[in-house]
Amino acid sequence: MTRDELPSPALLLDLDRFERNLQKMSAFAKTVGKRLRPHAKTHKCPEIALRQIAAGAVGVCVAKVGEAEVMAAAGVRNLLITTEVVGPEKIGRLLGVLARQPETMAVVDHPDNVRELAQAMERAGRVLNVLVDVDVGGRRTGVEPGEPALDLARAVQHASALNLRGLQGYAGQCAHVMGFEERRKASRRVMTRLMKTRELFEKNGLPVDVVSGGSSGTYNIDSELEGLTELQGGSYAVMDLDYRRIGGKNGAYDDFEMALTVLTTVISVPSQEMAMVDAGLKSFSTDKPFVPEAVEWPGVEYSFAGDEHGRLMVTEPGRLPRLGDRIEFFPPHCDPTINLYDRIYAMRGDVVEAVWEIAARGRSQ
Repeated sequence: MTRDELPSPALLLDLDRFERNLQKMSAFAKTVGKRLRPHAKTHKCPEIALRQIAAGAVGVCVAKVGEAEVMAAAGVRNLLITTEVVGPEKIGRLLGVLARQPETMAVVDHPDNVRELAQAMERAGRVLNVLVDVDVGGRRTGVEPGEPALDLARAVQHASALNLRGLQGYAGQCAHVMGFEERRKASRRVMTRLMKTRELFEKNGLPVDVVSGGSSGTYNIDSELEGLTELQGGSYAVMDLDYRRIGGKNGAYDDFEMALTVLTTVISVPSQEMAMVDAGLKSFSTDKPFVPEAVEWPGVEYSFAGDEHGRLMVTEPGRLPRLGDRIEFFPPHCDPTINLYDRIYAMRGDVVEAVWEIAARGRSQ
């Protein structure tokens, strides 16, 4: 198949750009002496995860047990579930993941969760690798840094069915701080909490062989932290408009290439100033205060026009699309946009080289 034969809306991945992104991040991690464990919540696609590992990643992160189930079934090893696994139903499914990939790691931030995990693992005859999740200012999950984290780690160590491996600290609130120097200041300020907790662990003889964190926005900032052992960035593989806006070391954030697009078709041209495409609220993420951007069609401006429709207003004379024209758009936010689609078309130029299932789509449990 070719691009023009695809049904639209369709999610496209430029393989040349994608492969360069993987190589660039892997080479960077190797140069700075960090392990790379990219976050698969970005793409939810086992094929992409396997390619990230083939390019040098030690494994992947996943946000939920549902994503871990899909990745484990596809043979993706060395998983880190970055959200706490709480309650009998989720823990029962975690045991299923461990049956396939016993090296899988989970995170904890509460002593009650430590107890329920330990009891479940002991009953099942399993040992679970655990990281203590530290709140580095995001006010989302994580135990307080310092002594509270140390106390929780000791509780993990006292449980024979749990294997303490180290720490996690994810500062997602810093990933999109505008301007490189401002972002660097923000990340350094909050990640100091994780580094001080790491020092406390080490001082008390607790394991710190895994200290995991970082994002695509702070990968070249957090990598300067000596005590951080691995980077979790995910969006770098495909990129989106949100990251393109944040600014990089040399002005623009052009560290990685925009590899992900949504292909649309012009289905109506009701006036000389307006055209409609077949991609609306159900085709793009809507969590950002900006809209999709046409890739190679300057002079038109997109706006949402309902669930199934996008409105293109002409901003430069002579740029009105014709009925049936195919127009690609960069999405505002890659993660929730990908989650809207069943498959991704891997493109080499205008040719469909492969079709990859987004197998963990909707696996929010």
